[in-house]
Amino acid sequence: MSRLLISASHKSSGKTTITLGLCAALAERGLVVQPFKKGPDYIDPMWLGKAAGRPCYNLDFYCMSHPEILTTIGHRSMTADISLIEGNKGLYDGLDLDGSNSNAALAKLTNTPVVLVLDTRGMTRGIAPLILGNQAFDPEVRIAGVILNQLGGNRHEAKLRAVIEHYTDVPVLGGVHRNREMEITERHLGLIPSNEETASMVRIGAIRNIIKEHVDIDALLSVSGQAPLDFEPPPGRRAESGERVRIGIARDAAFGFYYPDDLEALELSGAELVTINTLEDRDLPEIEGLFIGGGFPETHMEALQANTTLRHRIRDAIGNGLPAYAECGGLMYLSRSLSWKGTRCEMVGVIPGDIIMHERPQGRGYVRLCETPRLPWPEASSQIEFAAHEFHYSSLENITGTLTYALDVRRGTGIDGRHDGIVINNLVASYCHLRDTRTHRWAHRFVDFVRQHRR
Repeated sequence: MSRLLISASHKSSGKTTITLGLCAALAERGLVVQPFKKGPDYIDPMWLGKAAGRPCYNLDFYCMSHPEILTTIGHRSMTADISLIEGNKGLYDGLDLDGSNSNAALAKLTNTPVVLVLDTRGMTRGIAPLILGNQAFDPEVRIAGVILNQLGGNRHEAKLRAVIEHYTDVPVLGGVHRNREMEITERHLGLIPSNEETASMVRIGAIRNIIKEHVDIDALLSVSGQAPLDFEPPPGRRAESGERVRIGIARDAAFGFYYPDDLEALELSGAELVTINTLEDRDLPEIEGLFIGGGFPETHMEALQANTTLRHRIRDAIGNGLPAYAECGGLMYLSRSLSWKGTRCEMVGVIPGDIIMHERPQGRGYVRLCETPRLPWPEASSQIEFAAHEFHYSSLENITGTLTYALDVRRGTGIDGRHDGIVINNLVASYCHLRDTRTHRWAHRFVDFVRQHRR
C-alpha cells in the first residue's frame, strides 16, 4: 500500500495538474495507480481518474467518519501499486481551529507521507522558512519532499535547490517550469470538467510528458509510505428486496458530477444504470427511474433547449409518475427556463420556476439537512440530521404555486435558505449533493423507491 499525499502551502499552487501528471506518468510505467481527492469535489477527480485509468474516490471529513475514510483508502488501494491522494487548499487549512479536517489531519490519520507542491513565483531564499515552518508546525506530519512549481527558468531552479539543500533536510523531487501546456482552462467551479474537454487525454499526455521530464519519479516512489492501514472491510452487497431495476442516468458534457462510490452503491442495491445523453438522445430508453446529477447545464443550455423531443419525454415521464432524483444541475435542467449572460433557454418545465445564473455563488460549502415527512423514499426519518454539500451560482426564481419540500436546511442555502428537495409527483430535486455514507444510505432507498413504483 504505497501512498503519498500531494498537498501545498496554499491553494492554487498547481497541485491538481502536478498530481494528474504523476498519475499518468506512473500509469505509463505499468503501475496500477489509485487516485483519491480530499473533497468535496467532482471536477478534479474526473481528471485524476482519467489520468490514472481508475475511478478517483473522495475523502471527506465532513461527510465521512474516520473509519469510512480508512476503509475507502484501504479497500480501493488493495489492487493498486501506489495511491496518490490530492489534498485541497493548503496543508494546514481547514474549517476548524484545531485543523481536524485539514490535509495534515488526513496525512496523520492515514499515516501517509506528504509531498508539498510549492508555487515558487517571486521566491528565492524565502522558500527555506516556508518549508521549515510547514515542518515545525506539526512534527507528526512527515513532509517527504517538495516539488517546485512555476519556476522562472533553470537559474531560478538552481538557486532554490541550493537554498533548500543548505537550510533544510527536505529533498527536492522535481522542478516544473512555467509552461502553458500545464494549464487547464478554468471556470467558476474550478477546472473545466474532463467530460467537456474534448481533447482531455491529449492534455493529460502533454502534462504527463512535462512531469516525466521535470520530476524524479524514482525518487518520488522511494519516499512513498508503505505503512499498513487498519480498516474495516466495506459493507457487502445489500440484500435486494426484488428484481433489478433500470435507472437512467444523464451522463454527457452537460451532466457529469457523480461520485463513483455512490454509483456503485446504486448498482449494489439492484440498479442497472442506463446512460442518457441529454444533448443527443431523442427519446428515453426503457427505464423505471431517472437520476440527473450535477454539471454545467448553463454552458450547454442552447443544445439542451434544442433537444425538444427529449425534454418533452422527460417532462411527460415525470408527470406520469416516473421516480426521479435530480441534484443541482439536474434541478436546473428540470426547471421552466435557464437564463445566463442575457440569454434565456427553455428547459424541461417540470419545476414551476426559472433558473437565474448570478456572478457570485448563491450557495456554497457544507450543509446540514433533515428529512421532512414529504420525502417519498422508504425508511424516511425526520429526526436524523445529515451532512451534504452545495455549490451553485444559480437560484430558482419566479416560482408559481406552492412547493413541497423533502428537506429542511439546518445549515446552508438550498432553495431558499430553509428548504431543499422539491417534491413533484415522484421527483425529488435539490441543490444539495448527497453522499452515500453510513449515516445516510440514500442510494438503496432511491432504488427501493424505484422498485416499489416499477411499471
